[in-house]
Amino acid sequence: MNQPSRHHHAHPAPPASAPAAPAAEPLWIAPLEPMLARLESRRSSPLRGLVEPGPTPAELERMLHLAARVPDHGRLVPWRFIVVAGETRRALGERLDALYARQNPELPAGKSDMWTLYMLRAPLTVVLVSRPDPAAKVPEWNQVLSAGAAGMALTVAASAMGFATQWLLKWPGRDPQATALLGVKPGEKVAGFIHLGRPSVESADRARPALEEVVSAWSPDQPSTSNETP
Repeated sequence: MNQPSRHHHAHPAPPASAPAAPAAEPLWIAPLEPMLARLESRRSSPLRGLVEPGPTPAELERMLHLAARVPDHGRLVPWRFIVVAGETRRALGERLDALYARQNPELPAGKSDMWTLYMLRAPLTVVLVSRPDPAAKVPEWNQVLSAGAAGMALTVAASAMGFATQWLLKWPGRDPQATALLGVKPGEKVAGFIHLGRPSVESADRARPALEEVVSAWSPDQPSTSNETP
C-alpha cells in the first residue's frame, strides 16, 4: 500500500544579517587630530607674503561667523569688524597718506604713498574694533578680552581655510584722526588690522615659551604676592 505522500513546505531561509556598520567615532574624537595639527601649525605670515586670491565673499562670511563665536560675558558683543577689500584698499590708503602728510610736513617724498602701499599688500584686511560698554555690569576688561578672542578666532578660522594672516596695529589703528577715517566712533578703539591672503612663502616658526616658564600650579601654602595689608 502506497504511503501518502508527504509534502514538505520549505520555509524561506532567514535573511543573512547585514554586516554591522562601524560605530561612528564620538564627535569629540573624530576631528581631534586634524584640528590639533592645524592649531599647532598656525603662525603669523609676513605681510609681504600674503598674496591673491583672497577669500571669496562666502569664505569671508564663514570666517567672520566663526570669529563671532567667542566668549562674551553678558552677550554684549563688545567688538565689530570693518572689512577693507578691493579698490577700497587704495581709497583708504590715499586718505591715510594725505592725513599723514598733514601731520608730518617734513615727510620725505619717497614716503608719500607708504600707507597706500601698506593697504594694498594684502588682498583683504579686517579691522577689529573693540567697543566696550562702560555702563554695563560686565567689567570693561572682560569686554576687551572678548574683542581679543574674536581676533584670535578669526586668525584660526582663516588658517583652517588655507589662508594666512598678519595681525598688526600700526599708526592707522592708533591715531584718532586716522581711526576716524575708518568710521571708528568715540568710545571705540582699533584692536588690530588683520591682513588676510594666501601664503606665498612658508614662514619660519618663532620660538615659543617653555611651559614651565608660563605654567604654575596654585598651592594653598604658597605665600601671597599682594602688597595690601590684610
